[in-house]
Amino acid sequence: MKKLVLIVILFLPTMLFAQEKSIDEKIDGFFRPIADWVGSIIFYPISFGDHSVPIVLFVLIGGALFFTIYFKFANFTLIGKAIKVVRGDYDQIDKHGADVAEGDPTPGGDVFESIKVEDSEGEVTHFQALTAALSATVGLGNIAGVAVAIAVGGPGATLWMILAGLLGMASKFVECTLGVKYREVTEDGTVHGGPMYYLSKGLKEKGLAKLGKVLAVFFAIMCVGGSFGGGNMFQANQAAAQITERFGIEGGAAGFIFGIIMAIIVGVVIIGGIKRIGSVTEKVVPFMAAIYVGAALIIIGMNYSVVPEAFGMIFNGAFTPDAALGGVLGVLIVGFQRAAFSNEAGVGSAAIAHSAVKTKYAASEGIVALLEPFIDTVIICTMTALVIIITNIEGGFLVYGAEGVQGVELTTIAFESAIPGFSWVLTMAVVLFAISTMLSWSYYGLQAWKFLFGRGKAADIVYKVLFLLFVVVGASISLGAVIDFSDSMIFAMVFPNVIGLFFLAPVVRDELKKFLDKIKTVKK
Repeated sequence: MKKLVLIVILFLPTMLFAQEKSIDEKIDGFFRPIADWVGSIIFYPISFGDHSVPIVLFVLIGGALFFTIYFKFANFTLIGKAIKVVRGDYDQIDKHGADVAEGDPTPGGDVFESIKVEDSEGEVTHFQALTAALSATVGLGNIAGVAVAIAVGGPGATLWMILAGLLGMASKFVECTLGVKYREVTEDGTVHGGPMYYLSKGLKEKGLAKLGKVLAVFFAIMCVGGSFGGGNMFQANQAAAQITERFGIEGGAAGFIFGIIMAIIVGVVIIGGIKRIGSVTEKVVPFMAAIYVGAALIIIGMNYSVVPEAFGMIFNGAFTPDAALGGVLGVLIVGFQRAAFSNEAGVGSAAIAHSAVKTKYAASEGIVALLEPFIDTVIICTMTALVIIITNIEGGFLVYGAEGVQGVELTTIAFESAIPGFSWVLTMAVVLFAISTMLSWSYYGLQAWKFLFGRGKAADIVYKVLFLLFVVVGASISLGAVIDFSDSMIFAMVFPNVIGLFFLAPVVRDELKKFLDKIKTVKK
């Protein structure tokens, strides 16, 4: 309890209005030192001629490439099985029988983990776990981030973005398999899982208990910070900005009121935990993704005559040096960075959501998770890129290589030029995606918070109250250093997570073999 009080006191300055400074300045002053210190390490630049690559990107892409090769291109060969798992084709082998359930501390006894359903364990279905994790990544990165990547790196950035997304599927597979493997299930059926648990428990099995504990605690701290920043305030701020700009409302009061409304919506959902979050995201995410991708396909169909030209620009731009765009290396860096920052493969956050799935085969959920980067980056991000490139061929509203482009505005112009009035739908998409992102990150942060401070009701209530307060704050202020803080916290999670994944890759290999052997027994 003392630790909880200390945390509340630590964050209290961000909630207080000071006479000598505005709330914006006070919050900026609080977050700036943290953001600068962590960011100087996480985004430390490694130079390649005229270009520099943040070290975190090396870790993300390097790890993804290693796991792709280690698991014999499982990110491609297992897509079919992933779809079957989500569809429920293998649900029969998840029924509780003689096999020990992952995370079951009392195998062979009553399946207390799921009081309502006596033949399965966990809290959400494969599909709900997938949509809950997707809701944290599908959003502004797909709508605004891709637009910035195309503006800065040109059409060629699209190809490298797709490649990075395909490689990231392997990282998601590994981390989410481990999330289920090392999860803990309490007597009331609540699941606790994620990198905090597979780092501490998995590395302990490898004789690296101290390293595992340090990495787990560091990850949890960064995850809590990321949940308040990028998973909360940034989302609330961007959603509020879209609404106030769309309706021509000025003044901080509008953002404050909108923030309260968002906090109420988010609060109603997160009170119900991962089950409520999963039930909401399984409806919102597919609905909004279908509308967004559907609109993109309509625009592509309307401009089918220039589609070959657009693909030509993508392939030529990816391999043809262009000084204005930074050459091939510059375009590659932009594409890889946008994909990595969009799908969060390697960050470890998604493993927290996937660990709550109803299954006793860890690899079954890892296989489902590899669909995330495919949906998020290969499909949705590519749709955004194609719409911008195709509409720009005739519209000419974008000069490639431009700096300082506002991503949402650029995507809005592209869609609006082909489908008049779609900017209203895009505004609604930004708001809904922002809310769904906050829902998932509230669960991520809560799990990390409980790992640090215990699983009591007090810890639960303190975190949720703080999270909802930050929703209001984020919606009603200019963020400043909060954006840098958000990036730093979330991508600081990469380092402990990827280190753990390397050590525990053999465990994942064994789990994959166990599951593949089992599904061979399923009657067709």
